[in-house]
This record gives sequence, structure tokens and C-alpha cells, in this order.
Amino acid sequence: MGVARRVTAPGRVNLIGDHTDYNQGVALPVAIDLGTTVEFTETGGSHVTFFSTLYPQGIALPVDIALDPSVLSALQPPWSRLVGAMIALTHTRTGGVGRIETTIPVGAGLSSSAAFMVALAGALGVEGTARSIARLCQQAENFSGVPVGIMDPLACSGGRAGHGVLIDFSDLSLGYVPIPDEAELVVIHSGVHRTLRFTEYAARVAECEAAAVTVGPLGLADESDVDGLRDPLLRRRARHVVTECRRVHQVAAALGAGDLGTAGERLVEGHRSLAEDFEVSTPEVDALVAEVCALDGVHGARLTGAGFGGCVVVLAQPGAVDPADYPDGAWVVTPSDGTATDPDGTGTLDVSGAPAGTPEAVAAGD
Repeated sequence: MGVARRVTAPGRVNLIGDHTDYNQGVALPVAIDLGTTVEFTETGGSHVTFFSTLYPQGIALPVDIALDPSVLSALQPPWSRLVGAMIALTHTRTGGVGRIETTIPVGAGLSSSAAFMVALAGALGVEGTARSIARLCQQAENFSGVPVGIMDPLACSGGRAGHGVLIDFSDLSLGYVPIPDEAELVVIHSGVHRTLRFTEYAARVAECEAAAVTVGPLGLADESDVDGLRDPLLRRRARHVVTECRRVHQVAAALGAGDLGTAGERLVEGHRSLAEDFEVSTPEVDALVAEVCALDGVHGARLTGAGFGGCVVVLAQPGAVDPADYPDGAWVVTPSDGTATDPDGTGTLDVSGAPAGTPEAVAAGD
């Protein structure tokens, strides 16, 4: 029996800052205490076999699989494409047997895919900083056919217990924003399951790219730049990104000051922008946000993740939301550590002394 590794990676919930990562903007995700565990034991041979609690019949892939989108896209089930891409990118040369289990609801917008990628990379022997791990995982997803940004794997690898991760995607720097003890984060499933591969996610990426041709990276633009866009559709898409980045900084400042009311108001504004300007919400999600915001003790709620269904994140007083009231699933989640033992690559993680709302940026070196 060869080397055996077991790695657990957390999922993430994004408090604020959706569709900003691929636009060089900012976001404030939180690694959570729901995760995916991957075990892998090297056994020799020419194939890697993985079994999953969600797919017990398993898959078997050659260790010399080509890093070729046309080859990967033919693999079934779809998650095997992620495994194939990671095997190719990590230059795995030894066969083995792996097992996968998860507590993250798949298709809920809680980064089940990114958590799987981060855990898989570690189980295959990858070590590194949060940024290097996240880049590898992003590449694997892109080669498998989904043009995801880097936020999800970066949050899963670089999270810190008790904190949100303030990510600046223009330079991939990380800062840590303390989540007040009197705040409770609840994730509620809307009942609408989605897979990014079968949504308009790629179309939104393309629309942002089209707007950036005129105004530059949307995360670095301001509202006066957006007003100059002639195409009304591109103007709405760009407006969401620009105003969302502003809201990220406002929420970080409010949390740092313990102002949960203001933070909640910005979450609701962010949801409205995702629904109206970016058009990635659904009627079910909109209704759920309105319903939960009407509860006593709830500061705010919004769609979390890429959209097109999935979950709502709620900022509330402890006990204000009862998960048992939601038949499609609800979870009280705790800000947790990511997988990278040294997310910034410098040996320094503690930025709790930084001014509220402007956490010291820690460059996540490769």
C-alpha cells in the first residue's frame, strides 16, 4: 500500500460580492463548517479510481489523461471531468483509489465544486499557498468546461475561523474581517437546484467582458464610467459590478464596527442588484429573501453565489431563523479555516489589528 492522504476542504458562503471576481473587483466570502473530504491512497498501476457517496459505482481514469477540453468534456458523470483535469494538471503518475464524501448540498451555491477541487488537490499531494492552490483549482474547472472565477477556491483554501475573507481580485490580496459574535449566518436553500454549466453564467462573463472593452476592468471602474456605456444591457451588468464592489467595502466596514443593521441593508441592496441589473435571481429566491427579511431579528438577506437558484444567506441575531422551518434545507454556518496552513505565504495571518473595514491586505504569494 502506498501513500495515503485525507483532506477536508470547507464550502463557502459569499456574504457580498458576487460576479466581481472575474472583473478584478472585491468580495467578502466566508469559509464554512460544511465541507468535502477526499481520501486517496496510491496503489500503483495506470488508473485512478474514485468512489463517491453520491456516485457509489465510481469512476476510473488513466493517469496519463490528456489536458484536452475535447477529451475531458466526453467524460461522464460531469464531476469526473474535474478529476480528469486535476490529474492532468498535477501530473499524477501513480494510480490509486480515492473516496469522496461531502456535507455540502450540491447545487446550492455553497461551492461544493470548489471544495471538491481544493480537497482533491490536497489528496493528490498538492501543497502551497491559498493563491497557488486556488489558481490550480480554477484551471481545472476551466479545462472541464466551466469558466469560473477564482473566488470560490480562494475562499475554500484561504478562509479563517471567525472571519470573512476580504479578497481584492485585482492583485489577489487577502484581508480578514471579524464576524461579530452577535451575528449568526444562516443559509437557506430556495429549492431551485442549478449547475453553472447549464445556466447563463458564461453569458454573464461574456457580457462583462464586452463592457470592459469600453470602460476597462469593471471592478476598477466607477459609476461615471458605466454611464458612458451605450448598450443598456451592458450598462446594467456593469452597474451591478461597480456598485457591488462599493457594497463589499461598506459591509466590511459595518461588520468591523459591529453595525449589523447597516451590513444587512447592504446585503438587501446587493440582492436587488443581482435580481434587476444582473438578472441571475429567480422568483423563488426573491420570495425567500422577502420572507426571511420580514422576520424579527433578521438584519438582511440576499442570494449567495452565482445565482440561477441555490441558496440565500441571512445575517441575523442568534436564533432569529429556525432551520426547521425550511423544508428544502437550512443551515446555521460558522466561519471556518480553509485548507492552506499559510494562506498568504508569509507566515503572517493575524490582521485583526487593522482599522475596522479596511483590513490590512496580506499578499497571497505563490
